[in-house]
Amino acid sequence: MKKVETRVRFECLPDCSACCELGSGFVFLTGQEAEAIAAHLNLSHAQFLDWFTRRVDDRLALMDGEHGHCVFLEEHRCMIYPVRPRQCRTFPFWPENMKTRRRWELTKQICPGIGQGRLYSAQEITEILNGKSLNSTKFEESEDET
Repeated sequence: MKKVETRVRFECLPDCSACCELGSGFVFLTGQEAEAIAAHLNLSHAQFLDWFTRRVDDRLALMDGEHGHCVFLEEHRCMIYPVRPRQCRTFPFWPENMKTRRRWELTKQICPGIGQGRLYSAQEITEILNGKSLNSTKFEESEDET
């Protein structure tokens, strides 16, 4: 993967679910991610696949929920946050969003957290692009309540 040569600010904002409400794409997941989500939901793997996924070409993807939003979005909260797919864990630092400054600015139009919060170094961004989870503290309170 190409080395990132920039630093950017980003913070996942409380009660923001803009990335989960994008109805124009797919949330792809691996078999291992499907297993983890099924276990988190106390479902069998087969039940999870049947109720919450679909095939897009030869890839596994989550079904859309209401209004094309993520099927696991409820009241601006991710119901599978601790086991969310890598695609979700690394947003907005996707390779296509980081490719150019212009692409980053376009992504900023849908993600109000871009330009906010802490500064991510080029090394941190590269680690995220290579699969390191981007964790947010915005759900800690709701997770502790359950």
